[in-house]
Amino acid sequence: MQILDGLAVSGHIREQIKIETEQMLAQGLRPPHLAALLVGNDPASQVYVSNKVRTCEALGFGSTLLRLPETITQDALLHEVARLNADTGVDGILVQLPLPKHIVADAVINAISPEKDVDGFHPISQGRMVLGQPGFLPATPYGILLMLEHYKISPAGMNCVVIGRSNIVGTPMSILLSRNTPTGNATVTLAHSKTKDLRALCQTADLLVAAIGRPRFVTADMVKEGAIVVDVGMNSIPDASRKSGSRLVGDVDFDQVAAKCSWITPVPKGVGPMTICGLMKNTLLSRQLSLATKS
Repeated sequence: MQILDGLAVSGHIREQIKIETEQMLAQGLRPPHLAALLVGNDPASQVYVSNKVRTCEALGFGSTLLRLPETITQDALLHEVARLNADTGVDGILVQLPLPKHIVADAVINAISPEKDVDGFHPISQGRMVLGQPGFLPATPYGILLMLEHYKISPAGMNCVVIGRSNIVGTPMSILLSRNTPTGNATVTLAHSKTKDLRALCQTADLLVAAIGRPRFVTADMVKEGAIVVDVGMNSIPDASRKSGSRLVGDVDFDQVAAKCSWITPVPKGVGPMTICGLMKNTLLSRQLSLATKS
């Protein structure tokens, strides 16, 4: 069993992004700039956004964090998005999810300019992905592909099972793994809560991606010997031995599953750092495209 070390891989990718950013600065150009909107005081969301802002600073990016009240109206939030769309000094716009229940998330995502949709959630971004056209890929699936590429793991010809069909991870992951690309060419099954005999299906997987949002859902009897397992889950469970009273676990029962795997991601330090890498690479790409348009 070998670990797919997202923290280590992200370090290599961040160094390359930093070099490209320094080259921009050396030419007298401004660096990429990411604007993040955080609505409310959800603790997990605050941690996620803070990590992204710190990463921007480490890479030499510009960053703006807009903290907005939980009670903000949808119209007011859409106004903030429109303002950032019009700001030529902003290359990427991130709206941290989830949003309060009174706000329609799709309406906010759809309002982001596709040219600044560095999370890859806009319908135009998703459409380009489905058609295999250049564009911004959803950050988590993109990060997973970058990790597989780093370890020279080709999914070509593999039977892949993706558990979870969200538009953020599961569905785009299944599409990207099936595309005719160096990180695709797999035969992919997208599984979900209505899938019959999920255990037997997972046992056929050479590559298993767990993105269902249930702690330790994937058990050892669901994984075949030598499989590659990518755990997207980030679930907080009670743990009296920790000062915080809780700890993070994935969607995979790591302690039981790892021994059967050829490769496996840990939680934390697996997919999480790679998601931020995907976001930063998209932000860099947005800045590069804006410069190409002006030249």
